[in-house]
Amino acid sequence: MLAAPINPADINMIQGTYPLLSPLPAVGGNEGVGEVLEVGRRVKALKPGDWVIPADAGLGTWRTWGVFPEEMLLKVPSDIPVLCAATLSVNPCTAFRLLADFESLAPGDSVIQNAANSGVGQAVIQIARASGIKTINVVRDRHDLSKLVERLMALGADHVVTEEMLRKPEMKDIFKSIPRPRLALNCVGGKSTTEMLRHLQPKGTMVTYGGMAKQPVMVPVSAFIFRDMRLRGFWMTQWRKDHAQGTPYGLGRVLPGVVDGPAWRSESSLLPVQTRRAWLR
Repeated sequence: MLAAPINPADINMIQGTYPLLSPLPAVGGNEGVGEVLEVGRRVKALKPGDWVIPADAGLGTWRTWGVFPEEMLLKVPSDIPVLCAATLSVNPCTAFRLLADFESLAPGDSVIQNAANSGVGQAVIQIARASGIKTINVVRDRHDLSKLVERLMALGADHVVTEEMLRKPEMKDIFKSIPRPRLALNCVGGKSTTEMLRHLQPKGTMVTYGGMAKQPVMVPVSAFIFRDMRLRGFWMTQWRKDHAQGTPYGLGRVLPGVVDGPAWRSESSLLPVQTRRAWLR
């Protein structure tokens, strides 16, 4: 393995709280990039030197070496940054599916999302920007908020607001220059969800793909009766299972942006394997 990230779902699998659990004994890690060193004589699609990523979750990428069947791996270009390749199959593909599958968005439309500084959130900003879609990005307040705002704006964010700002009248000023969003992306839950929903257009859709606050999604009855809001859920692993015969979960659309355009960026902290082991104890 060349690199493998630590995602929240990885920790949930170790805790036993994730819907997908690998048979024990198991190796952690669902995502990463490795280099092919040797292949069997019947292998046709891969050769030594190729870069590969897992074709599905649960491969166990927190390792230095591994032997896998050919069908469990997907080849990716070896001339992209290693961190882009290692984080390619989960966050940017989830972001692509969220933007593509629930509302027919056109250039000039807008979306609103919380946890905008997460891996998926940063990918949403960049994919939306490339598609001409405006983004309203919600983050938690913090002491270095100005630095975070600057970083997200550099990725292509149109507006960055805190969860507290969602409740203020000043939010109306944003919608003087862009339309109210038809799509909301939620991976937090709790009050953040309720406040974000208020800014959706009638008949808009809110998609929940995470629950970082570990609080329920709270929606007033009036949102259903008088505004006909739609609530949906999304899980990348299930999407892969449902579309096993199709293009691998958006890689065909995400990869050109990585190869031909500026590589999709996501803020990460780099740890050697030894440090990662200590962190997980």
